[in-house]
Order: sequence, then structure tokens, then C-alpha cells
Amino acid sequence: MTLIKSISGIRGTIGGHAGEGLSPLDMVKFTAAYATLIRQTCTVKNNKIVVGRDARISGEMVRSVVVGTLMGMGWDVVDIDLATTPTTELAVTMEGASGGIILTASHNPKQWNALKLLNEHGEFLNAEEGNEVLRIAEAEAFTFAEVDQLGSYRKDLSYNQKHIDAVLSLPLVDVEAIRKAHFRVAIDTVNSVGGIILPQLLEQLGVAQISGLYTEPTGDFQHNPEPLEKNLGDIMALMRQGGHDVAFVVDPDVDRLAMICEDGTMYGEEYTLVTVADYILKHTPGNTVSNLSSTRALRDVTEKYGQQYFASAVGEVNVTTKMKEVDAVIGGEGNGGVIYPAIHYGRDALVGIALFLSHLAHEGKKVSELRATYPSYFMAKNRIDLRPDTDIDAILNKVKSMYAGQTEVNVNDIDGVKIDFTDKWVHLRRSNTEPIIRVYSEAHTLVEAEEIGQQIVDMVQETSSTSSIFHGGI
Repeated sequence: MTLIKSISGIRGTIGGHAGEGLSPLDMVKFTAAYATLIRQTCTVKNNKIVVGRDARISGEMVRSVVVGTLMGMGWDVVDIDLATTPTTELAVTMEGASGGIILTASHNPKQWNALKLLNEHGEFLNAEEGNEVLRIAEAEAFTFAEVDQLGSYRKDLSYNQKHIDAVLSLPLVDVEAIRKAHFRVAIDTVNSVGGIILPQLLEQLGVAQISGLYTEPTGDFQHNPEPLEKNLGDIMALMRQGGHDVAFVVDPDVDRLAMICEDGTMYGEEYTLVTVADYILKHTPGNTVSNLSSTRALRDVTEKYGQQYFASAVGEVNVTTKMKEVDAVIGGEGNGGVIYPAIHYGRDALVGIALFLSHLAHEGKKVSELRATYPSYFMAKNRIDLRPDTDIDAILNKVKSMYAGQTEVNVNDIDGVKIDFTDKWVHLRRSNTEPIIRVYSEAHTLVEAEEIGQQIVDMVQETSSTSSIFHGGI
């Protein structure tokens, strides 16, 4: 059993003793702590909290516990039931609610579930707020409501359509162009809420033909739910049979979007944001943002339009904070997360699909041909396992010092250490949950990306064998 508490929420496997897995007792304590924080910090004048969930097998049980706890804390619950993460985020602002909770473990396997916490803007809590929730939960510093102050309950199933309406109303979503293109689209929604909302979206966008794999929202995922190439053999095989222009693949809560070309090859998850940004920048000049571990191709496309690219620390809340700071017109993450401020500050696969199809319709190209128009980069991802008592900061500082001051090398330390060469980069950052260092590298060929990544891995492993980076010595 696994239970992970972090500033972004609480997640774990279902079952086991309290404190070991995601038990109902843990859900109550964490929900009550969140409800306490929102009561202290919210500025909107209402008493509503929105709750949405993906289609996980445990979802109904988790929903019942969370909803009952919120009512017990005196909050009026608006239950939008089976809904995507971006739908829930939008529902918070559309309701004028004080906050929201999304019940989803994102791309984790079916035995996992999680509570993800939103503020009154429908955005994830920041680090300070997240830490305060953890403190309140640990201290059990919450008080339940008296009988006359208990909260109410209302179910509202209108938000899927409201989300679609918001997407269709975006000026750069060209429904007429999409309809005239007669697109034939396949989808893989891995037995979760994407199977409910994506067919509705595609039909209302005017897509001519829609085929689906694993669209029943049973929560019994038929493959690993992370939308990576190694997990998508079935939809890739379907595309190789011909008869479709593009395939869209989403994770269980539909905030990540991967695409497959008409010939069955992966479009590249890193290039979802790059392509959408190209379309946005063509019509809306402005800055762009992605995190430090995302492809350099976004910077290249941004500079093609004479605009400025900015990098943020890893994590959606860090990306959105940077986007607001630099007034970015588009941003997101290289895991297929598109954040378009014109609709809301959250990763949204529906927005990504609508803007991508609009772009594709205007370009008049095959999907593989469109992909070939962008700078080609390859990424390698590694991890370094370390002893629990390893001083990871000492290792990162040593790597930083080795490259500091070198010409044609930029060193960024806002989130671990990123070493940016003229033709490649490598990014090292600590895991928030394990004694490991993640090492991502990118270059114009996979061989080059793997080589520079391995060089850093070897150097770190050599460094970590010395006593100076262990607390208390070896």
C-alpha cells in the first residue's frame, strides 16, 4: 500500500490500514484540512465547493467520503460527478465557488486514486497553501459543523456541455473549417471520462467520422493509462490500417493529450504544445512558457514569430504562475499539457484538440506532414537511484559549479540544475517523493540525447560515491 502526501494533494492506493494506503480516514482528514484552509483564505462570498471525479473503480466510494466530509465541515457541495480535470476547474469559476476537489490519480494505474485541490480561481493550490493543508491535516486542526450549520448537496451534470460550449466559443476554434475538412478521427480514452466528453466535443466540432477504443468509462483501464508510445500499441495498430486522419489519446482525467499520425506513428507528446502554440502565435503575438524539462522546439517556434519564450520550474502551478508573470498567450508542459489563458489556466486536452484540428484544417496537410514542419528534437529520460541519506543538493551544486562560467553554456537553477548547450540540454532535478534524481536530456538525435544524459548520470554516480555528499559519512 502507498500513500503520498504533497503540496499538490494526497494520492495513494486503495485499501490497507489508515496512513498506509488511501483509506477513508485519510480522505476525511485531508478533506477537512482543505476545507479549513479555504474557509480561512477564500475571498469570494459564497459557500460552495465543486467536486468532480474520473471514472476509477474507487471513484464512487471516494466521492461519497469527500462529499460527506465537506458537508460535515459546513460547505455546500456542487457534485458534477464524472468530469475531466479541466471541466472541474472551469466549473469552479462558472459556479463562483470557493474551491474544488478533483478525484483522480491522473495517469496512475487503476488501484490509485487522489484528491487534487483547487482554489477559487479553479487553479491548483500554490506551495504555501499546500503546505498549510498538510500542517492542518497532521495536527487535525479542524472543527466540524454543528447540526444547523451542515452543508447542502446538489448534483449538476451540465458542466460537460458548458465546457464544450466554452471551447467552441474560442475565436481561434474554427468549426466551419473543421467541418469542411471532413476529418476522420480515432480516440483512445482508456476507459475513463474522456469516453464521455470527447465524442461529444468532436461531433460538435463537425468531425465527419469518430472511432473509439476503450471509450466505456468503467475505470478498468485496458492498458497502462499514461499516454506514452509503449502503452498505445492498439490505437497505433488501428491507425496503421488506414481510414483515419489522426488519433487523439488522453489520460484518465483528460488534461494530457497525445496524438498519432495517419500512418500509425506517434506525433510526439512533446509536440502537442508546440503545434498548438504555432497556431496561436500565428494569430496572437505574445510570449510562451513551458517547464524546464520540455522540448526546446517551443522556444524555436516562439522565436520564429519574433516573440519571447520563458521557462518555469516543473509543475503546472509553476507554469501558470510564470505565464501570468510574463503575460503569455500560450503555455503548458511537454507531457501533452496545453494551457490556453483565453479559456482558463489549466491543462486542457479539449482545448488542445479543438485548436489542433483548426490548425490542421487551415494547413491542409497530413498530420505527419505537419509534424515534419517543426524542429526535430529527441529526448532521453533517466533516473539516478541514491541512498536515502544522500545530500542531493550537494550533488546538484557540484554539477552546477562544473559548468558555471563556461562560454556558450547557460546554467539555470530555478528547479534543480539545467545545463543548456547551444545544440542540446540536460536537466537534473530531485524527486519530491523518492531519493532519486531525474535526468532529462534533449538533442537533435536520440543518440546525442542519450550520450549527454549518460555523461551526467556517470558523473553524478561517481560524485555520490564520495563521503562528502552523505549526511554523517558512509
